[in-house]
Amino acid sequence: MTHEYDVLIIGSGAAGLTTALKLADKARVAVLSKGYLTSGSTWLAQGGVAAVLTPEDTFNNHVNDTLVAGGRLSNPDAVAFTVEHGPDAINWLIEQGVPFTKEQELYHLTKEGGHSHRRIIHAADATGKAIQETLVDKAQHHPNITLFEHYTAIDLITRRKLKLANNRCVGAYVLNTLTGHVETFQAPNVVLATGGASKAYLYTSNSDGASGDGIAMAWRAGCRVANMEFNQFHPTCLYHPDAGSFLITEAVRGEGGKLLLPNGERFMQNFDDRAELAPRDIVARAIDHEMKRLGCDCVYLDISHKPKSFLVEHFPTIYEKCLALGIDITKEPIPVVPAAHYTCGGVVSNSAGQTDLKGLYAIGETAFTGLHGANRLASNSLLECVVYATAAADAIHQELGALEASLTIPTWDESQVTDSDEDVIISHNWDELRRFMWDYVGIVRSKKRLQRAQHRVDLLQSEITEYYSNYKVSKDLLELRNLALVSELIIRSAALRKESRGLHYTIDHPNLAAEARDTILVPINFDWT
Repeated sequence: MTHEYDVLIIGSGAAGLTTALKLADKARVAVLSKGYLTSGSTWLAQGGVAAVLTPEDTFNNHVNDTLVAGGRLSNPDAVAFTVEHGPDAINWLIEQGVPFTKEQELYHLTKEGGHSHRRIIHAADATGKAIQETLVDKAQHHPNITLFEHYTAIDLITRRKLKLANNRCVGAYVLNTLTGHVETFQAPNVVLATGGASKAYLYTSNSDGASGDGIAMAWRAGCRVANMEFNQFHPTCLYHPDAGSFLITEAVRGEGGKLLLPNGERFMQNFDDRAELAPRDIVARAIDHEMKRLGCDCVYLDISHKPKSFLVEHFPTIYEKCLALGIDITKEPIPVVPAAHYTCGGVVSNSAGQTDLKGLYAIGETAFTGLHGANRLASNSLLECVVYATAAADAIHQELGALEASLTIPTWDESQVTDSDEDVIISHNWDELRRFMWDYVGIVRSKKRLQRAQHRVDLLQSEITEYYSNYKVSKDLLELRNLALVSELIIRSAALRKESRGLHYTIDHPNLAAEARDTILVPINFDWT
């Protein structure tokens, strides 16, 4: 089966749906979701969206906070571009109907680690859910948007792969996971909005779909990737055997939550003058240090000194989740551990989301825009999604009137492969990958650890390649293939950085280098012309 659209968007979170809604009045748009439309990382985002929204705050303040959090590796132009378009992004979300929290008719703004002012607009402690529900509803009612659930992209289709001149992206092969068959999506404009790759790690706050699909597909298609060594570990994921990947938002610390050792002592003041409001990399390393020093399973986040009415109003999701697990946050501290949370690197793209491959765009967590540098400032991610989705839509609009003639793309050939009776190999390799990435390429790294990880990922990829060549594709196999590739990119990037900066900390090079440089990896099939 072949589908033809003006624009194919792979990913149905804030970035993908914003792009679709910005384009749909003038183009036929397809949006693919690996699972249900609500199964991505946007749905899980609790904190909010950062933007300058009060007279007391300024663009310069937000820019400086972002540069400081980013270890002075952020691109100043990308930061300024994002921050200056922040108010417009918020206004657009409000116009769509996102129910941000108000107090006495004014929008309530909270403060999170690394921010000098209250500038986080939010919908209680479930901002991502509120945004996702609003945008999904808008997209479902737009006649030019078709939403495909349970569709997993396999690879991008380019003119080069079709042995044609003037290389560009022309679509993608996609697995319909409900039927088990591969379908062809043909489009002269393709947008990667697939999120990050935190599922490469054993412990993560992300959804199951965060397997680096867009990054892996873009790399295989010849696009550069950058700064893959910067994996943000959220300091406070709920530690409980039945909690799953439940995040305790940074806003809890922003509203006065204190981090405690098992004996009840505070410790963050020993690591940073900002204590609990230090950027995430500092807080995560501090927690990791204390857990290893003491041999404890977790630390505790205590906000029980706040009134119950305040906690129930501002953190209803957290209150109810913890209460269901026997933890009353109004009376006792919350057990927490760090967990892989955000991929700061990604596919190299410009301010319009354009990648190295003509016709291919990358936005949101999939992309490397230069905004986050060595560490993402809290709540800049949802802002980035909307700002760059808007810019990408503007760029695609200009291309709609001058598209090349339709191509005949060959359908996916399933005749040379068979059904597998060895799916245990996939689950075993998946577990092995996530464990050695956690042990060797986690919060604290070393040359020896990275070498061990490189050796293991090489072996794993050879097994996966053989398996992929002989058996029919499945969602689990595709995600494992992508995760193994992205893990290799993370390991290679980490090995190249001979310093400790932001989220990358290595005991072999504990200090900053004299010059801040991005780590840019170039694929063998990169088109230098």
